Amino acid sequence: MSSIKEILETKLDGGNLEKLMAVGNSYMHAFVADAIELCDPDSVLVCTDSEEDLDTIREMALDGGGEDKLAIEGHTYHFDGYNDQARDPARTKYLVTPEMNLGASLSQVDQKEGVEEVRSILAGSMKGKTMFVAFFCLGPVDSEFSISCVQVTDSPYVVHSESILYRAGYEQFKRIGDSENFFKFMHTEGETENQVSINVDKRRIYMDLSENQVYSTNTQYAGNTVGLKKLALRLAIQKAAQEGWLAEHMFIMGAHGPNKRVSYFAGAFPSACGKTSTSMISGQTIVGDDIAYLRKKEGQVRIANVEQGIFGIIRDVNPTDDPEINKALTVPGEVIFGNVLITDELRPMWLGMGEEMKAGTNHSGKWTAGKKDDAGNEITGSHKNARYTVRISSLDNRDPLADAAEGVPLSGIFYGGRDSDTCVPVEQAFDWTEGIILRGASIESETTAAVLGQEGVRKFDIMSNMAFVSIPLGKYIQNNLDFADGLEKVPSIFSVNYFLKNKEGKYLNTPLDKKVWLLWAELRVNGDVEAIKTPSGYIPLYEDLAKLFKDNLGHEYTQAEYVKQFTIRIPKLLAKVDRIEAIYKEKVADAPAVMYEMFDRQRKRLTDAKDKHGDNISPFDLIAK
Repeated sequence: MSSIKEILETKLDGGNLEKLMAVGNSYMHAFVADAIELCDPDSVLVCTDSEEDLDTIREMALDGGGEDKLAIEGHTYHFDGYNDQARDPARTKYLVTPEMNLGASLSQVDQKEGVEEVRSILAGSMKGKTMFVAFFCLGPVDSEFSISCVQVTDSPYVVHSESILYRAGYEQFKRIGDSENFFKFMHTEGETENQVSINVDKRRIYMDLSENQVYSTNTQYAGNTVGLKKLALRLAIQKAAQEGWLAEHMFIMGAHGPNKRVSYFAGAFPSACGKTSTSMISGQTIVGDDIAYLRKKEGQVRIANVEQGIFGIIRDVNPTDDPEINKALTVPGEVIFGNVLITDELRPMWLGMGEEMKAGTNHSGKWTAGKKDDAGNEITGSHKNARYTVRISSLDNRDPLADAAEGVPLSGIFYGGRDSDTCVPVEQAFDWTEGIILRGASIESETTAAVLGQEGVRKFDIMSNMAFVSIPLGKYIQNNLDFADGLEKVPSIFSVNYFLKNKEGKYLNTPLDKKVWLLWAELRVNGDVEAIKTPSGYIPLYEDLAKLFKDNLGHEYTQAEYVKQFTIRIPKLLAKVDRIEAIYKEKVADAPAVMYEMFDRQRKRLTDAKDKHGDNISPFDLIAK
């Protein structure tokens, strides 16, 4: 049987072998050697943190490696296959050992069975190809947030994407010495046609929790192949649970208050509920838009962005609503566009950009308006899940502390969802426990007709992290509850709802109003404003909102608007408590007992208020006389 070094020497030339061995980690060497034996590439290219190595990757990506040039310097585009445009939940599974029990809600398969299956698909998959070995760091480098990662893939597009999205990790990997404490990612495109993976039936995205390893094959969509994103989040949630910190599906941004004060907030929102737009509110600064690690240090919570870039949905990005992002996507610089429309002038176009689509080329081939697929479905010029990949450093509103090794101090957390008839636009939880249980662990979001063909169906999404939780849900909630233990300054928790409507179905707020809700929360966490205590939490006083609307949006905010938006809708809130409680009783056998205590307390507060004030309570009726 060949030794690890002998296996490496069969595929790595002198320079690449030297690069690999300079990272003195025997466990990483064994992982790479195993990938070589399994996938059988013709050669292996090791990527360091150098710009020279990155230039090689960029060139190979453009030379049949998944990308093509656009007219603007530094811009490229990538197409995924017609059936490879999003995450694939049906083929995304946890590999678990017999002693692991993730609960019935999480998709899982026996580790031995799953490893055997996916490795049989990976066998020989890189024949005739180059294997890339790349190193990245989750979280700021050389910090307590750092998690070292090694990516093996046959796709230069994947490595190029990761070089934009994640901090360079070759030198960071050297710091961990001969430790097993790193994440491993093995990806192959599989058989391709016109640079597109074609064997959809053999697509697999498996996460081996006991080995901190991800397998991904027969896919090119970045959500399935860029393993350091949501696949690594699943590994990190388990690691965090074991070590006493949190890995969350959250943005981080700086809210700018009076006298140049900056208060940092995180936020968890399901898709299409305002997560990215909140992280990019005008006049504020962004740290990260998607994934965060939270740790306790010296009595407070420090939070750091796991990434250095954005893999964002491009639909509806336009100069008016998203000036910073739109600018970064329309000037020279390093950007990868995914599954947009490409005009004959090599210009990208996407849905909601404010212009009519021209004829061009997209993931389906040549495209003109009205084109349909084989099943008779309309093919839009740009896919609805089309993406852009860009560094946050390309944005004018990047926060100065975006890469701080110590993270930033966390003042508050927002939990949001699409809710047309129940919750007020912004409300502060009574305390951490109430916030985690009745805000984060009770997130619901209404679907839209464009997605499911039926509007208003409420979908439960715990902490906006349901798709990525890799431990039993009850344990996940308990970990969040316990995180406040020992803190001298506990972050405040808020719920926000941008989608409240009147009886005629008209929104009661504009998209710009979220700036006011944010700035009120900033004042609140710093003790600058009082609030009204309601049966469900603390809401703003009218005069404070009126000033914020006038000063920041030039809007004369009326008492009539305030009452419509901040009326406490008792029957709707009681129905929500009943719905959420029923979900936990049915699906989460290990839910902490305190959850049901909180449900009972909330129900009693609401019932008592109803008995005193009626079904719908004006905020003015709750002001202490």
